[in-house]
Amino acid sequence: MKLTIVGCSGSAPGPLSPASCYLVQHDEFSLLLDLGNGSFGALQALVDPGEVDAVYLSHLHADHCLDAAPFVVWHRYSGRSDGRTVPLYAPVGADRRLAAAYDPDGGPIDDVFDVTPIGPGSWTLGPFQVTTARTAHPVECYAVRLTAGGRSLVYTGDTGPSPAVVELARGADVLLAEAAYAEGPDLPPGLHLTGRQAGEHAAAAGVGRLLITHVPSWVDADAQLAAARSVFPASELARHAAVHEV
Repeated sequence: MKLTIVGCSGSAPGPLSPASCYLVQHDEFSLLLDLGNGSFGALQALVDPGEVDAVYLSHLHADHCLDAAPFVVWHRYSGRSDGRTVPLYAPVGADRRLAAAYDPDGGPIDDVFDVTPIGPGSWTLGPFQVTTARTAHPVECYAVRLTAGGRSLVYTGDTGPSPAVVELARGADVLLAEAAYAEGPDLPPGLHLTGRQAGEHAAAAGVGRLLITHVPSWVDADAQLAAARSVFPASELARHAAVHEV
């Protein structure tokens, strides 16, 4: 598998990166994990949007889904789409949420997306075996494990400390984990991880490598990485346009 970081800024686009979006490719199949705001522009520098075979949205917060709207615009009006609908996997209500984001009065977007609601479970998508688990987040959000070619990648989406995410990531080659919270007292529960907590999840799951992502522009990313490495040395920062072999 090849993982390309399209966007890794947490909670909003930042000066160095769009919000969350990750391109995973294997055996000539291209899967997008999330389409956060600002990511569609960056995506076009990395792959022709018409080559995206499927989209997975971990949840329906703007920084993870809002650039589905320009994705629709491109498919409808660029003259470069082949007209096929793109499978989109997301929590219940994604069709209504994304249609409203595109145009409150614009009607359905089923000419572009074939939306399948998701929950905890497993299925096959192109060359990938997909397994999901509910995370600790205020809205319905699903971490995802992708397995192909004997390798595995787990993406947390947004989550607070979560035994379910640890179990999903057990033995994975790469854990792509959010770390939006700086260390501090009285952090709200069930929302985000600190850098140290991301490292603790990686260690508990016995993963091969940890990629720290979803760090907001107002949080010190190097400090998040140092905190993760204090408990899990094989940690790196996800950076815009970086490519990782899983």
